[in-house]
Amino acid sequence: MIINIMGVALIALVAWFFFGKRKEVSVVAGDDIDIEVAGGYKPAAITVRRCKPVTLKFHRTDPSDCLAEVVLAEFKIRKTLPLDEITAITITPEKTGEYDFTCGMNMFHGKLKVI
Repeated sequence: MIINIMGVALIALVAWFFFGKRKEVSVVAGDDIDIEVAGGYKPAAITVRRCKPVTLKFHRTDPSDCLAEVVLAEFKIRKTLPLDEITAITITPEKTGEYDFTCGMNMFHGKLKVI
């Protein structure tokens, strides 16, 4: 009985960890923004201005193959992120809205909010 209870508790913990709602804090970017790529993207929510160029500087420190690539589908960008290097991607968002960026396997997510 105890093993069953512990099993259900562990399943609930895993479900909460992967699917639970997280508080999203958006960072306002100026001309550029540093994004740490380690177990996800930090910051994961970035606010940028419409029609203003912004450079996203991805610094990958996580050796995971999943995070070896970043995809900004709406901007038709797919870039390899070499380990322990900074990869700069400059975009000029033309429309307001929210745009996702993901790892190459679509497991880790970030968001660009264009205002």
